[in-house]
Amino acid sequence: MDLAHIFSNNQKWIDEKLKTDADFFRNLSQGQRPQVLYIGCSDSRVTAEELMGTKPGEVFVHRNIANMVPNTDLSVMSVINYAVSHLKVNHIVVCGHYYCNGVKAAMQSADMGILNPWLRNIRDVYRIHKAELDLITEEDAKYKRLVELNVQEQCVNIIKTSDVQKAYQDRDFTVHGWVFDIHTGKLIDLKIDFDSILREIMEIYRII
Repeated sequence: MDLAHIFSNNQKWIDEKLKTDADFFRNLSQGQRPQVLYIGCSDSRVTAEELMGTKPGEVFVHRNIANMVPNTDLSVMSVINYAVSHLKVNHIVVCGHYYCNGVKAAMQSADMGILNPWLRNIRDVYRIHKAELDLITEEDAKYKRLVELNVQEQCVNIIKTSDVQKAYQDRDFTVHGWVFDIHTGKLIDLKIDFDSILREIMEIYRII
């Protein structure tokens, strides 16, 4: 694959921006004030800003395989800390997507080498929700539901952090669970009832 076209595309993008706003890059260099932290999958088909139609500076983005938020991952924990406590975002979105290869790999009994400990986080989601998932006999439907439940559990992991618990006390702050449907291009709000989910466990995880 010849990467030269990327630099050509970059110049076209610069020209288009300057055509509509001569100060675009000067203003962009002044800093960022995003209201949203978006945590999504690294899948090359799922580009955060494009699918949301947002502009540079509007969304702080973190992506990894299967949009995970394990507390042992210093990368995602640092992103949450910076976005919530320094950039003062008011929303965190965890966005999964149907037909996620990371979730699919976690559903299979196979040695994935260095990916094993990462995928185990998704297998833990399956274990937590095994009773529900085992009632789903159609494989595609089970796969999609695990994608949704994985989003839910990553949102719960976010709410367990001290930065987010403090933000909930200090300002109007919300965590959202979404799924991107690759077949239709639609973003779906899962409308997760966190109050119900956390009612019995928050006394364990409350820090603030």
